Amino acid sequence: MGSNVASFGERIAKAGKKLKAKGALEFLNDWKYQLGHEILVPKGILHSYMYSSLYNPNSKIIVRTTTQDRMLKSAEYWLAGFFGLEWYERSKCRLEEPMTDSIRRTNNATIEVIIEQDRANNSLAGYLNCPNAQKQNGGNDAAKVWISNYLSNATARLRDLADGFDWTIDDTYAAQTMCPYETVAYGFSRFCDLFTYEEWVGFSYSVDLAFAGNNAFQNPAGRAVGIGYQQEVIARLQNHTLGYSGSQINVTLDNNTVTFPLNQSLYFDFSHDTNIASILTAFGLKQFSQLLQPTEYPGPHNFTVSHITPFGARLDIEIIKTPKPFKADRSGYDEDGGETKYVHFILNQRTVPLGWSFPECDVERKDGWCEFDTFLRVQQDMPELADYDRACHGDIETVPYGVVYDGRPL
Repeated sequence: MGSNVASFGERIAKAGKKLKAKGALEFLNDWKYQLGHEILVPKGILHSYMYSSLYNPNSKIIVRTTTQDRMLKSAEYWLAGFFGLEWYERSKCRLEEPMTDSIRRTNNATIEVIIEQDRANNSLAGYLNCPNAQKQNGGNDAAKVWISNYLSNATARLRDLADGFDWTIDDTYAAQTMCPYETVAYGFSRFCDLFTYEEWVGFSYSVDLAFAGNNAFQNPAGRAVGIGYQQEVIARLQNHTLGYSGSQINVTLDNNTVTFPLNQSLYFDFSHDTNIASILTAFGLKQFSQLLQPTEYPGPHNFTVSHITPFGARLDIEIIKTPKPFKADRSGYDEDGGETKYVHFILNQRTVPLGWSFPECDVERKDGWCEFDTFLRVQQDMPELADYDRACHGDIETVPYGVVYDGRPL
């Protein structure tokens, strides 16, 4: 998304005085692209409200992020929201070599900065050590088909307002993309009013198609890109390090309790929106696997990126302990059992009902929880399903969108 708005900004700047925009586009005569390619949206204050009681103020926790500048700043700003500004010991926070695995020491947390570059093992950017995932871009193709459909009228409408400029459908889509980017950065964007409600529904769906085919169940490496993080979560739940994974985790870090601690009550990891989509796929959450058609809008659907990975997306995995089994209808405790643990997935403050994807977790549970041991049993097959070596590094065919539906090679 970031690249198309940047290209649009370059085209407008290059047009200069030749562009004679009028009507709703008149603002383009003086408009300049100023966003850059990345946008930071901190969310730490909300999570402080939700989880600060779980933090032991006498301890420091390991927080993981990557060497990408935006990811590092995201971690720093988010932690300032969670702990307050005093969390940061500035004098101890200089990275001498920004492209090495590094430690930033702080009052409340230690930031573990993991290399993010091609072929580097990093579960927080799993696609970078998955060359095949970067070749499988069926989602882009599907989105283009849909864009040519839903933006044809808007393109004709805007072309008539842009004298001296060869306005294309790519410009229309970039202008539409500019609306949420500028709104997040500045609180307002004049691009938003250029489009109808139906065109905004179409825009949302174009992003769904792109993510589904590039990062999720419609990509043959969809599971593999996220499987390293799935393995790390399961290792934490089972209280062991990872000396070998058969995936893209950094074994040097994950086989050491200093850099992969097992005794924290809170774990914070900072990743990318596309990686979160792949992580959900790696966990096998098939409620997000519906094959979306690029030629027609299906109506409400679970794999809606504006709900799954909006700006500042959050996936929380809670472990809940109850004195006795808690009834599926939430009417109270089952007196026949003893202490029970449950797993609860929360995506952007909405429960992900685990029973919808795993019948073993009981689809009738109103709270969407899954018994802890049941969840672990369900997850033990996920690395095999991901087929990391073949999916990421094997000789697999590049397939068109719509052929793959389970996030793994055919």
